[in-house]
Amino acid sequence: MSNRGDIPENNQAEENEQPDFRLTRRTLLKVSAATAATTTVYSSAALAEGDVPVTPPPQIVALTLNVNGKSHQLEVDTRTTLLDALREKLHLTGTKKGCDHGQCGACTVLVNGRRLNSCLTLAVMHHGAEITTIEGLGSPDNLHAMQAAFIKHDGYQCGYCTPGQICSAVAVLKEIEDGIPSHVTPDLIATPEMTAEEIRERMSGNLCRCGAYANILAAIEEATGELKS
Repeated sequence: MSNRGDIPENNQAEENEQPDFRLTRRTLLKVSAATAATTTVYSSAALAEGDVPVTPPPQIVALTLNVNGKSHQLEVDTRTTLLDALREKLHLTGTKKGCDHGQCGACTVLVNGRRLNSCLTLAVMHHGAEITTIEGLGSPDNLHAMQAAFIKHDGYQCGYCTPGQICSAVAVLKEIEDGIPSHVTPDLIATPEMTAEEIRERMSGNLCRCGAYANILAAIEEATGELKS
């Protein structure tokens, strides 16, 4: 006599079976085709009813950029980056477009005295701001101390990253002077010291694909003394 009560043997077997969740290539193709067909039908119906969203035209705004001591009246697309406004509108091509993702620092400029990756910010965000590019730091006849130090110590090879390196280096000296700590500053309250470790840490966002880092460090260290004297 069975101890399983009134449960039929075939029902017991069904309970022991596990559902099959395996996905075959044929099934995947069928599901994908059905999904695509459904989307196409829906899109066609929506198009017929005029419900498909339309991308609005670009919005053009007027703004003032104060660049290298001069005021410029511009009309730009609201999506225009500061980097593209400088290069395409004002033709200040010293500021370089490297990665265009804020990873290499070649586009570094000074905005109200602070360094900024110009590829990551919109031009309309800096209406009326004081912007300094590499062209505004010095001229061939009157070099900035940092520019002169880079030339003296060969702080470049191909030179593509150099404008961003120099602008960033100028800002680094100001940051230390203002007592702004970095990741390697041992005392967050005391004024940071101008050490090689501090300079390397603060310049780590500016990449030199040629590998002229030793000369860049030497240039910044010399310019520090020149600017303090």
